[in-house]
Amino acid sequence: MRTIAEINEKILSGKATVWTIEELKAKVKKLGIKKTYEKVDVICTGTFEPMESSGAILNLGHTDPPMKIRKCWLDGVPAYAGFGAVDLYLGATALTENGTNEQDNSSIPEKGGAHVIESLIAGQSVTVKAIGQVTDCYPRASFESTITAETINQFYLYNPRNLYQNFIVGVNGGDRQLSTYLGPLLPRLGNAVYSSTGALSPLLNDPNLEAVGIGSKIFLGGAQGMIVWEGTQHFPLQKRLDNNTPIGPASTLALIGDAKKMSRQWVRGCYFKNYGPSLMLGVGIPFPVLNEKIIENCAVEDKDIVAPVMDFSIPRRVRPSFGLVNYAQLKHGKIKIEGQTVRVASVASIYLGREVAETLKKWILEGNFTLSEAVAPLPCDRSFVSQDGVI
Repeated sequence: MRTIAEINEKILSGKATVWTIEELKAKVKKLGIKKTYEKVDVICTGTFEPMESSGAILNLGHTDPPMKIRKCWLDGVPAYAGFGAVDLYLGATALTENGTNEQDNSSIPEKGGAHVIESLIAGQSVTVKAIGQVTDCYPRASFESTITAETINQFYLYNPRNLYQNFIVGVNGGDRQLSTYLGPLLPRLGNAVYSSTGALSPLLNDPNLEAVGIGSKIFLGGAQGMIVWEGTQHFPLQKRLDNNTPIGPASTLALIGDAKKMSRQWVRGCYFKNYGPSLMLGVGIPFPVLNEKIIENCAVEDKDIVAPVMDFSIPRRVRPSFGLVNYAQLKHGKIKIEGQTVRVASVASIYLGREVAETLKKWILEGNFTLSEAVAPLPCDRSFVSQDGVI
């Protein structure tokens, strides 16, 4: 057994051995688990994919005279103002209220909160329009100006649900094209889309959440971030294979990080046509190699991880499934569904996920990133609650 303190001492003295998750998997094939464990101290994982349950906390600073903001728009996108006087939360999927798209006259604008977040991280100016609740201590009724990340107090990402531990594969068995959070799904099983890097994905290499916890430091958007809680819809009780990897959406994480230190390279607004905006986000988790079990978990391969193929043409919470496919099949670019060959694409970038892991590795080798002890474990007993109100 090793400790994080011992690993950090090696990092700071320049003696730590750090591998990306791909390097680790290759070493296990060559050396086996025991000899690999003896050689490596830290394993770096990474992904770059849409994470729409994300957003930013901003504190604008007080105006003169002071103002209690109750409604606010940043570049035309509404920000939630139900906090203190000048505190805001800008959701990644919040839609601009500037009208419909000129391109296709649809009712879903192409710009959203994610694009405003990207603009601020890129150092660009953003317009502010605010309406206040007039009180004796906050007499100002309205405010219009421009801001940048440098002209406000706090600007940090707080993301309620990131890093799904596995996800689904979307298909469309119906007769018309569907616009979804995975992008367009063509009719009559014309394509299949998934959103995971499979065996490179951080939490699929830590199926029982033993290597991370609340307080663990991570790579978030090109800066240091932290795991602050379980994510919303955290479902560790999902059914699992014998290797403990889940067969569908399972654990999630809530993440936080200083957006003023982030890079536009790793935080990008995107748009799914006729669905809405989302946030493409680079996230990386370093695993301290404390025992051989961590190596065993990280040795998992794409052929050993499966995801369910779900039919989006049925508009229900529980959709029909065409069964399970493994990630080796998905990454091959084609799968078979009821005898039909279906083309497959991913909205997660394997290339950029590798870049996240490599960047995190470089930070650690340079002594600019040390590991942190978790202050509490992530819960492994959460069930999934759904709502069944009257339609």
